[in-house]
Amino acid sequence: MAQARATPLLLIPTALALALFVWLLTLHPAASGRVYAAYGGVYVCTALLWLRVVDGVKLTHYDWAGAAVALCGMLIIVAGWGRV
Repeated sequence: MAQARATPLLLIPTALALALFVWLLTLHPAASGRVYAAYGGVYVCTALLWLRVVDGVKLTHYDWAGAAVALCGMLIIVAGWGRV
């Protein structure tokens, strides 16, 4: 897949979108760090799905293992929300 050439000015809306996302996390009744950590597990799996489907890259055993670790971590965090 060819690399797209983008202007550095795209960093501005990207940073603003990230700041908005982080601010929205603070509105969740659970601790925002826990919400963000749980989101990370979903993000890893979505990124690997994108890598496979859109970029056409065959996933390795390391990719699958990393996704499993990320999802297990997410499940542990989510399971502990009501216990703290």
